[in-house]
Amino acid sequence: MNTTNTYYIPKPSPHDPDDLGHFGIYGGRYVPETLMPVLEHLKADYEAVRFDPEFWGQVHYYYQHYVGRPSPLYYAENLSDELNARIYLKREDLNHTGAHKINHTVAQAILAKRLGKKKIIAETGAGQHGVATATVAALFGLECEIFMGAKDVARQELNVFRMKLLGAKVHAVESGSRTLKDAMNDAIRHWVTHARDTFYVIGTVAGPHPYPMMIRDIQSIIGWEARAQIQKAAGTLPDKVIACIGGGSNAIGIFNHFLEDEGVECIGIEAGGLGLDSKHGASLAKGAPGVLHGQMSYLLQDDDGQILEAHSISAGLDYPGIGPEHAYLKDERIVTYDHITDTEALDAFVWLSQREGIIPAFESSHAVAYLKKMPRQALQGKTILINLSGRGDKDMIQAKEMLDFE
Repeated sequence: MNTTNTYYIPKPSPHDPDDLGHFGIYGGRYVPETLMPVLEHLKADYEAVRFDPEFWGQVHYYYQHYVGRPSPLYYAENLSDELNARIYLKREDLNHTGAHKINHTVAQAILAKRLGKKKIIAETGAGQHGVATATVAALFGLECEIFMGAKDVARQELNVFRMKLLGAKVHAVESGSRTLKDAMNDAIRHWVTHARDTFYVIGTVAGPHPYPMMIRDIQSIIGWEARAQIQKAAGTLPDKVIACIGGGSNAIGIFNHFLEDEGVECIGIEAGGLGLDSKHGASLAKGAPGVLHGQMSYLLQDDDGQILEAHSISAGLDYPGIGPEHAYLKDERIVTYDHITDTEALDAFVWLSQREGIIPAFESSHAVAYLKKMPRQALQGKTILINLSGRGDKDMIQAKEMLDFE
């Protein structure tokens, strides 16, 4: 934890990638040759500001006055009473735009401006990263284009409208499974031909180096704040830190400041979709190492190495891969990984809403569902920290179709 500054500045991590971006065998750069110089320049430009107080001071200004950081740590009294444990929620859902995504879009937009870029692009699944990117484009006077799978455009129509209202152009991607994987494919193709004046604002700890390291550094403000907050509130470090995982940015963001604590178990929860019988969810549990979107990581794939279509109730977790640092942390058994089904996530969505008056995003509901599923005996007297990565506004139309309240 950084104790020398009043605002967050990243620290070197014992799990930093090597110079070519490898976390063990994972990560790296598997991209067209035309992008290699762009990535090399980005790596150099980011390394120049990675520990620079002036750069992070500018980021901090917008975090404090625009995003609303620090996000609160909330003691969930009703859940705690029910489970006979101390349950704390890190309220990333209270950030401006409704999720943790605004953290990395602010920092990347400031970097893009420093580099003289006029345009930014992004991929998005649930739409929260797209909204956050469109938001900072409006804030900093940048042109913005968002790539979103056509299936996600249909089920996240409120976020699509928000992006357009903010001035972004939204491309509905009709290829492949018409979800996040295909949106990222199209975004990368666009970037290849427009890299001179365009900055690609990747939305998670995935993609070619330096993105996984860069996004992890930025999102680690979550864990930096949460570590200090829970020590003040509970007088101790948590026994368990739980977060949902799609690509994995909110999870690595909160885990990063607890990974060296022997008494703290970090637990990442993937989307299991329809359950264990399905091949279309939980990349770490059912996938194998392969290459997608410029990186080596665990992927859902068939026996011929073809990428399988992912399925989840949550558009933000509907991705057939995982960030490479998570793949490394799994293999090294530094972090525990598990998965939650659609049914369990929907049940937890209702549970948190009705117990605490907090409606979580479907993504965050997976982390809450793991808490609900844990054996009560294992929770007795424990201090549990859950990263509530986003709020459920965007999921209301989908939830209304799935739930029947008289």
